[in-house]
Amino acid sequence: MSTGDKWVNVVFNSRDPVYSQVIRLFKERIATGRLRQGDVIPSRREIAAMLKINPNTAQKAYKEMEEQRLIVTEGNSPSRITSDMEVLRAIRTELIDGAVQAFLDSIRNIEVPIDELLERVRTKYAEESKTAVEKEKEGARGHD
Repeated sequence: MSTGDKWVNVVFNSRDPVYSQVIRLFKERIATGRLRQGDVIPSRREIAAMLKINPNTAQKAYKEMEEQRLIVTEGNSPSRITSDMEVLRAIRTELIDGAVQAFLDSIRNIEVPIDELLERVRTKYAEESKTAVEKEKEGARGHD
């Protein structure tokens, strides 16, 4: 996979600032292993072009990611994903906790018993996982 392939088909919503969505995109890619510690990332101009966003927005996202220690830029060297394992572990936890909180906020008023809720989550997760595997197999057959 070329560097550019990692950044195609990204769709931004109209609710949240684009720079914060870029940061979340990086965090998701780090949490899923698509970006790894020490990986060189595109320059600010390159990412702006690939994501079809304003270069100032890319600059703001990179500045924030540097402040959060997600990326490291030293001198004129290309920016890289941090090698700080504590930061990298915290990203996954942050994303999971945020998703769980959003889910709880959306369902709280329904007052579903926890056992029923967990069973429904398990069932839906299994269904989604099975569907994803089937789609991967179909895609692989299409490339044969």
